[in-house]
Amino acid sequence: MARIALFAGSFDPFTRGHEAVVEEALRLFDEVVVAVGENVSKHSLLSVEERCRLIEEVYLGNNRVSVASYSTLTGDFARKVGATALVRGVRNTIDFEFERSIEATNRALYPDLTTVLLVTPAEYQHISSSVVRELLAFGRDVTDYLPRNIKIENYIK
Repeated sequence: MARIALFAGSFDPFTRGHEAVVEEALRLFDEVVVAVGENVSKHSLLSVEERCRLIEEVYLGNNRVSVASYSTLTGDFARKVGATALVRGVRNTIDFEFERSIEATNRALYPDLTTVLLVTPAEYQHISSSVVRELLAFGRDVTDYLPRNIKIENYIK
């Protein structure tokens, strides 16, 4: 039986930090499902479909990574895809405190689902999707913040 992990987020856009978390998760799990959720409280740079396409491009040819969108509770979606673990990236203590509270809620609702917190490598800890969006808004180059084969201009309208 394959060990499947779900890595869920808004990924607007998917960054090198996200990519590093997926790579680390692949060391622990047979498959990783990158689940793109719509966060209605955030102003989106890319549509959910564009985010999925971007991530699929990053993992083209890697059959251990799949990409899907969802609009349910993350735990419900994890069960739907057969995941037994939720993978979360943690850059700092603020992320840790936030993820710890989410983990407690998920444990209460889905006791069979394990949350695995993976520390983002130091060289990517300053990268966040919101920083990338802000830099783009001011016309700055974000090449160093995105996976190597991604050209964000192909996705921005």
